[in-house]
Amino acid sequence: MRVVVTGATGYLGRSLGAALVERQHAVVGLVRPGAEDRLPAGVLPLTGNALDAQTFAGALAPGDTVVHLVGTPHPGPGKAAQFEAVDWASIRETVSACRQAKVGHLVYVSVAHPAPVMRDYIAVRRRGEALIAESGIPHTILRPWYVLGPGHHWPHLLRPLYAIARQVPSLRDGAQRLGLVTLAEMTNALADAVERGPSFPARVLDVPSIRRAHRAATAA
Repeated sequence: MRVVVTGATGYLGRSLGAALVERQHAVVGLVRPGAEDRLPAGVLPLTGNALDAQTFAGALAPGDTVVHLVGTPHPGPGKAAQFEAVDWASIRETVSACRQAKVGHLVYVSVAHPAPVMRDYIAVRRRGEALIAESGIPHTILRPWYVLGPGHHWPHLLRPLYAIARQVPSLRDGAQRLGLVTLAEMTNALADAVERGPSFPARVLDVPSIRRAHRAATAA
């Protein structure tokens, strides 16, 4: 299938692009001018601006799968303005482009919730989910909490706290819902979402579901 990835040169985008090429899909990465050489080998460039639908909508086609990975790097408290300017603006424009092109499937990376410390980030991502649902575009939503990988290691320090929380009944649900996933787990879950396609009602993958998708992929 043909898969268009926004944020294709980012942390998740490069990993997913390489994985989809390996799985023999035709992969197109949306990039700003001059960033084409940052795409993984085998990913074709689509020059445009994720914050302006009119710069890439014409390159989408009915039946395409679009994976939206644009977002504020290293999200954290105090970045509310960036969440509005980047995370919200990019999904708004991506939905607009997908509606114009009548794409077949939109895959959106949201975030696990609730978690009060990240309320601004969660609020924007939930608005993104609602916008997609209202659009009528067939879609899959993934809700990780934190994706461990190169340059994203500090939450390893929290593993002992997670282990304790899983043993306490009142904390167990939160520990699972806000659990840590690896870059490999997230990549395999995204690739699986692409290949499964949309379902009705819309498919939502939480942290345990992301891990299960990864285990299934590695066992195959």
